[in-house]
Amino acid sequence: MVKAIRVHRPGGPDELHVEDVTLAPPGPGEVQIRHRAIGVNYIDIYRRTGLYPAELPYIPGHEGAGQVVAVGEGVDDFEEGDRVAYISAGLGAYSEARNISAAAVIHLPKSLSYEQGAVMMLKGLTVQYLLRRTYRVKKGTRVLVHAGAGGVGQLLCEWARALGAKVIATVGSPEKAAVAEKAGAQDVILYRDENFVERVKDITRGKLCDVVYDGVGRATFPGSLDCLAPFGLFVSFGSASGPIDAFDINLLAQKGSLFATRPTLFAHIAKRKDYEEMVEDMLHAIKRGHLTIEPPHSFPLADAAKVHAALESRQTMGSMVLIP
Repeated sequence: MVKAIRVHRPGGPDELHVEDVTLAPPGPGEVQIRHRAIGVNYIDIYRRTGLYPAELPYIPGHEGAGQVVAVGEGVDDFEEGDRVAYISAGLGAYSEARNISAAAVIHLPKSLSYEQGAVMMLKGLTVQYLLRRTYRVKKGTRVLVHAGAGGVGQLLCEWARALGAKVIATVGSPEKAAVAEKAGAQDVILYRDENFVERVKDITRGKLCDVVYDGVGRATFPGSLDCLAPFGLFVSFGSASGPIDAFDINLLAQKGSLFATRPTLFAHIAKRKDYEEMVEDMLHAIKRGHLTIEPPHSFPLADAAKVHAALESRQTMGSMVLIP
């Protein structure tokens, strides 16, 4: 038996319950991981509320880091005692231990802690596919990052700046502005106090942006489109303020023959070869200092409900992990 967080019905943070669950030996192609740290992400809230449906009951969580404690039949790349991290489309991370397909697991470099490993996978690889696969950011690219003080936002600002981009970020408070600036944003907009569209026009002297990275959703749409130069790309990768409602596609034509996309990490890592290449690129960026995985804020696994409440109310900055 292991301790785990389970959800029996969609709802608020109080639907996260600490329970004892039975953990079987790993099956063919699987490894069993004893978690040392578990990543907490906004997608976990989407699952819990039912915005992203999941079969009930379930154990939340898509990423974690720990040690391999058992290996299933046919697994050759991992052995007991290996330090590993993973990101998986399958749920089950909010637990003391779990079984998971070896195809979702990578070896965790000794230079990174378990806590860093547990937050670099979803956030780091999200930033990788946003900057390197969805839109190839390079020197001179004008970028707008919404929620620039968040876990993904900070990494976007830092890596985009390292690639030579002109980085503009929106944040909700002066405290968060300082965080975004430290991460790499050259200009920061306090969206609660300023019209972010007008400020983008001022900052770019009317040239607007080549790409907008929007993980906020409803609250920043369609304003994000007005921040784009002709043929610019609107990238919606999250819905922290709620999903974007259906809109007339002719709006893209009216605002300058714009492009819009709604990518997901799990589509990008569906093939092991792509997954490995993305991880390699991310780790290379970390080694070169283009991407900094700061030690996250740590909380006991049993406090998952409190952590969700803080994240959902947008009271947090940076990354968070649960410790079993």
